[in-house]
Amino acid sequence: MEDKTKNPVIDWKANYDVVVLGFGGAGATAARFAADNGANVLLVDIAPYGHEGGNTRYSAQLLGTGTNFDELKEYYLGLTHPMDLPEDMVDTYVHGMCNMREYVKNYLGVEPVSFINEFKKIPAAYRASVCQEYPELKGHEAHDYTLVHNGWFDAALWKLLRQKILDRKDKIDVWYEARAKHLIQDPVSKVIKGVQIEKLGQKINVLARKGVILTTGGFENNKEMIQNYLDAPKLAPLGTIYNKGDGISMAQEVGAKMWHMDNYESLGLLHGLSFATPEGERSELFLSWLELNHGSIFMVVDDGKRYFDETTPNRHGHIFDHGAWRVPRSHEKPYIVFDQKQYEKIESGKIPYDKFNEKLIKAASLKELANKIEVNADGLKQQVEMFNRFVKNGHDDQFGRNIDSMASFAEEGPYYAIKMAYNVLNTQGGPERNTKAQILDANNEPIPHLFGAGELGGINANKYQGGGNLAECLIFGKIAGEEAAKVTNEVTDKASDKYNGINELADGEKINNIKLGKDQYLGESNAGIGGKLVVRVTYDNGIKNVEVVQNHESEDVGKKALKVIPERIVKENKADVDAVSGASATSRAISEAVSKAVKKAKKEK
Repeated sequence: MEDKTKNPVIDWKANYDVVVLGFGGAGATAARFAADNGANVLLVDIAPYGHEGGNTRYSAQLLGTGTNFDELKEYYLGLTHPMDLPEDMVDTYVHGMCNMREYVKNYLGVEPVSFINEFKKIPAAYRASVCQEYPELKGHEAHDYTLVHNGWFDAALWKLLRQKILDRKDKIDVWYEARAKHLIQDPVSKVIKGVQIEKLGQKINVLARKGVILTTGGFENNKEMIQNYLDAPKLAPLGTIYNKGDGISMAQEVGAKMWHMDNYESLGLLHGLSFATPEGERSELFLSWLELNHGSIFMVVDDGKRYFDETTPNRHGHIFDHGAWRVPRSHEKPYIVFDQKQYEKIESGKIPYDKFNEKLIKAASLKELANKIEVNADGLKQQVEMFNRFVKNGHDDQFGRNIDSMASFAEEGPYYAIKMAYNVLNTQGGPERNTKAQILDANNEPIPHLFGAGELGGINANKYQGGGNLAECLIFGKIAGEEAAKVTNEVTDKASDKYNGINELADGEKINNIKLGKDQYLGESNAGIGGKLVVRVTYDNGIKNVEVVQNHESEDVGKKALKVIPERIVKENKADVDAVSGASATSRAISEAVSKAVKKAKKEK
């Protein structure tokens, strides 16, 4: 009979003190603080070089911040009500948010910016509604955001965190396109000894003498988990497409206890809805487009009926439902429906979605439209009749939409529809952790040498206040890195260092091998989403050609800007041209890089 208590001999191909799985905000923070406390660290990410960053890179870069501990705690408990959470975890989290400005100054080396008081780029009323999403809850006045400079949605925080890893390249190795598959656990002591990583078709066993930190993010791009945990057929990710739920699978395999599995957030002008997106692709975010919820226009689902007030301010996809704010049950067929005069109104304005007309469905009658979009025809007919009656009577009896935002539908067609998709900003579920960022087993005991931080097993439950997850990445990322580095009962297995010393982040930053021909000059910018962007400009009494020779921008709209902006620059013979809608950061980076190259050219001419 096989002796299951005997430790198997493992062929370790690399060995480190700490292995961090996931290079987003939490992973970058955990790796940095583990290294600062003396650990030799491996940081691993499933994404290719330049596409790391998880949801942190795509977020608004807002860090939840408290101005008063007692008031912020009351607000946070109001957000989570009626869910129960360990009080010491709540205190750790709230304390961390109340010290966020000092954290940013001390550990990121920049002067913090208050969203409420200093971010004057948007009106004060809008700042308050974004910063304090639930003003009916006590303590909301104590919540602010911290920014790392006077800008948002520009990856500024992410680029700072990424740079901290690059600054420690002698202490932190970085692997890309490396998918962690299994934690390796001692069968007797239950100590997590390391991890099996798939890279370049190989399975590499990596020893972690002090611990493994799970920061792999959520399961936004795992259809099976979305169906099992979120009761939705599918969701379109607004952030990274590389969050596949691997941390959940690995944690379950070693007996971790899960929490908050049904909790997720979404975002958008229409309560967590984006335009329909092919599976596996990122969805586009629209926070303002007045013509989509003002006029002879509304949202319907499978039965042809509306199910919410289309003009209610977004609360991360939550809708008011009989006294509580909830993420609504998703439907198979969400559509925006409108008439000809609304279509003309949309066409006369700026359309930020370049595939709008391409995806538009047109029909001569409501019945034909219902058949084309496969919703209940009688329901749609009744809905239009109700909507018109509400306009005539001056009150929306269904959902209380402001009557000034409503206009009667025309009695005759044509009518239009465009399919929407339920999106997901991030999930919260995963392995539960304690105040030391240790991951717990089913008996609430720490699994030895296993830590977690960030969105994977996030503390946020029920209602969500923006900025909470990024704050959590920094707060628990720091704790996890420090606690893992402090482990004294190290794993003593013999291990090879065959794969030690590989740093694909540092290697990827090199541009010295880019060749230059006659009248060609390089320009660089860090203003993009993914890090350094480099252009090669041919300049001879004007800009003759622009080539983007290195970039790490987003796979979707960012890639469009990489083609369009260089063409515009050459055509207009100037670096400063109109940005591509939805890719302003990428557009800005290209223009800045070209401007620097032109300055070099003029200096040398």
